[in-house]
Amino acid sequence: MPLKEETFRTFTKDLRRLRQWLIQCRVTELAMESTGQYWRPVWNVLEGAVAKMLLLNPAHVKGLAGHKTDRKDAQWLATRLEREDLKGSFVPGQPLQELRDLTRLRVHWLQDLNRIKNRIGDVCEAGNIKISSVASDLFGTSGRRMLDAIVAGDKDAGWLADYAKGKLRGKRALLELALEGSFTPHQRRLLGRSVRHMNSLEKEIADLTEEIEQKAMAMGWGDVITRLDTIPGIDRIAAWTVLAETGVDMAVFGDAEHLASWAAVCPGQRESGGKRMSGRTRKGNIYLRRVLCQSAWAASHTKDCFLASFYRRVRSRKGHQKAIMAVAHRLLVIVFHLLRDGETYRELGEDFHARKNAEKAALRHVAGLQRLGYYVTLQKAAQPVPVAAPAVVPPVILPQTNKRRPGRPCKCAAKQIACTHKTNTRTGPKHTGEAEYQTIETARVGADCFS
Repeated sequence: MPLKEETFRTFTKDLRRLRQWLIQCRVTELAMESTGQYWRPVWNVLEGAVAKMLLLNPAHVKGLAGHKTDRKDAQWLATRLEREDLKGSFVPGQPLQELRDLTRLRVHWLQDLNRIKNRIGDVCEAGNIKISSVASDLFGTSGRRMLDAIVAGDKDAGWLADYAKGKLRGKRALLELALEGSFTPHQRRLLGRSVRHMNSLEKEIADLTEEIEQKAMAMGWGDVITRLDTIPGIDRIAAWTVLAETGVDMAVFGDAEHLASWAAVCPGQRESGGKRMSGRTRKGNIYLRRVLCQSAWAASHTKDCFLASFYRRVRSRKGHQKAIMAVAHRLLVIVFHLLRDGETYRELGEDFHARKNAEKAALRHVAGLQRLGYYVTLQKAAQPVPVAAPAVVPPVILPQTNKRRPGRPCKCAAKQIACTHKTNTRTGPKHTGEAEYQTIETARVGADCFS
């Protein structure tokens, strides 16, 4: 069959002409290279006109340097496609693409919100307002009230410090020092614009989050999100973010290893001359990688959790960053099996590895004791020794006494009654390790009686 060639521009009218030309040529298979976002309009116009469409990773079809042109690339891809040597990337359907656009937009808005908050902090520092030096969160309830008051024109530091709420009210003296700044009218207007921008963006993010939640429920993901929410470190937001990137059909990836490779949360392979060069991870789906690393960080701080124990084991050998990536890989594998098998997460426990390798764990503890200078002999028990529950100590009920603040004199002398208060007296040599403490009960009458 003779080779047919035609050139089309990328305007919508020309892409429709391309669609008609492919139909007339009876094209049944089509392969295109993924180049940023430029493949999307071509894919959208041609979708449905060709039975089989493949989107190729540019790294898999990289041409030879010095001999690369668009025409040669198209001929080479057509030859490889005819031989069935190409493997396409995962391209979700239209509903999943729309949800993915919303989740990615939310990520970008959160990044914008973080930049706005940093700018607000910079403006406050430029005006010598040190709220963040006293309050743990500049954008908490108290911090926002103070920022609004500064924008409104309040200059009195004591008045601004009175906006503190909760535990921060105990630091009003420090807040007065922190709020005694040198704000100019220009800085106040600049702060007002940033605060209004922050408030409007937070409202948009809240509305977008609600829209994503409703769309996920409309797609029938309620049960799936509930099951993913049982995994340590993954909440509902992380669950529907992962589903928006991977979908719920795990058959397109084959197994968990291929999914981890597609997401680029596994060690890379680079070997030459029989020598392993580098295990650096590839560049993959940055949105999926981001949410998995955030979930891994949350899981590493969960108590009595297998993933937290796994993080500490890897961190002791490889460091923090590689341990977080290892936990992210493990989380994605768990998600794959939960979606494929329809099961719920079962916690293995923090001591899973110790129970699985009991002998190695025992030898490790023995070696630690020997380094401290102890001689240890082990004897295996005939049956597991039950762990005794901690003894419940009943609360001690003390007799009611006339309690007063320490250092306050009692009023026994004024009332002309015998004083029965206890006095703690320290006896013995001072500043020595053999000091003795003795409680002496005395009955004193006089104005110099202290408890």
